[in-house]
Amino acid sequence: MSRRFLKTTVSPLVLALSLAACSLAPTYQQPEAPVPATYPGQVGEASAQQAALLGWKSFFRDDRLKALIELALEENRDLRLAMQRVEEARAQFGIQDSERLPSIGIGGTGQIQRLPPQLRQGGPDSPSVSRTYQAGVGITAFELDFFGRVKNLSEAAYQQYLASEQASRTVEISLVAQVAEAYFKLRAAEEQLGLLEKTLEARQGTYDIVRTHYDNGIASALDLNQAQSQLDSARAALAETRRQREQAGNALQLVLGTEIPTQLPEAAPFGKDQLLATIPVGLPSDLLIRRPDIISAEHALKGANANIGAARAAFFPQISITGLLGFASPELGHLFGSNRRFWSYSPEITMPIFSGGVTGNLALAEARKNIAVTEYEKAIQTAFREVADALAGEATYEEQLESLRALQKSSSETLDLATLRYENGIDSFLQVQTAQVSLYNAQQQILNTGLASLLNRVELYKALGGGWLAETETANPISEEN
Repeated sequence: MSRRFLKTTVSPLVLALSLAACSLAPTYQQPEAPVPATYPGQVGEASAQQAALLGWKSFFRDDRLKALIELALEENRDLRLAMQRVEEARAQFGIQDSERLPSIGIGGTGQIQRLPPQLRQGGPDSPSVSRTYQAGVGITAFELDFFGRVKNLSEAAYQQYLASEQASRTVEISLVAQVAEAYFKLRAAEEQLGLLEKTLEARQGTYDIVRTHYDNGIASALDLNQAQSQLDSARAALAETRRQREQAGNALQLVLGTEIPTQLPEAAPFGKDQLLATIPVGLPSDLLIRRPDIISAEHALKGANANIGAARAAFFPQISITGLLGFASPELGHLFGSNRRFWSYSPEITMPIFSGGVTGNLALAEARKNIAVTEYEKAIQTAFREVADALAGEATYEEQLESLRALQKSSSETLDLATLRYENGIDSFLQVQTAQVSLYNAQQQILNTGLASLLNRVELYKALGGGWLAETETANPISEEN
């Protein structure tokens, strides 16, 4: 290989690589978090541990739910699509990043042409057919990135890849939460069905008593109709709950992405013991490193910042080179002879004169960066509200449940007294009917509030960035005390 060619070709490449660090992109500065320093009602830092490192296998205590989550992570189509988009962004980054290095290849060309006598260089008596053969190693239109245009485009593609990776993590967190929520709703529907079956049995017994009294002339037709209406109301509610249970099962199956297996581990008793009692909260600033949607928004912001550098570089000259080192000969059989060495070097420079489009591209890049800043800040504010709402639920649901349990106890005692007074002819059946309705409403409120409490704790776990790890990544045990 010709040393002269190496000198003239490699030197610009070395210079280009040495100048590759030159960038016209603005210096990136992370925007300040537009949220308070603490959550409402929180004083200081609650815990040094991060919920994002709390694996869902530690957070969820129900073995059946764990099995369903594992199944969903394998079969859910939304998660598959998110993973495929990560691979797509990775490939796009690889394509863009390859533009920073020259494309070197080997090849050969041959040209055979016949010229009329008046166009022959040696005159009319020279050969009419000329032949030229070339073979060697070449570089095709490699841009010398003096102003960082290609580098910034590569950086933008890289940040897009990182953003898509975090987006897939967001999908995974949401999927874990969706499976848990669908499962708890199904379990609540089953509990509600059991409650209504017991209620129907109790009201059937009450109706039988009233019917006996009516047949013996003790109870009135009004009492009998009231008992019948209570019985019919329970039957209608039972049919509705059966429908809700089927619909809850369908919703769970949709989230799983496949049929619910018949062979599953034993389910844990429905209640708060299905979840970890305490979740490490920390401070709002922790969300910046926990929540993948916030991290994804910041990567998008960094990509928009790099695109500004690429748009600025378009105002400056673009320099590219094309080169070939090899052999050339008019005879194919002597192409690779020692005296057939050949090289060519073609630099090209372009400079914008009318820069209307270039100016517009810069304005567009700057506008998109401003949009990315706003989206980043909005992601932080949304995360803050989600955590604050879930913390408000954690602070009030248990108190509400305790009050409802007391209400259930008093309603049950009221029903016993009302039934006793009715059987002794002291009160009408209306008192029994009212007590039955009150007891059923209290029992239903306990069930609904218990479900809401479970869902709220899942939302807190999700809002804090947890749910993308299967196993807990922490050296310190998580407290299980309320």
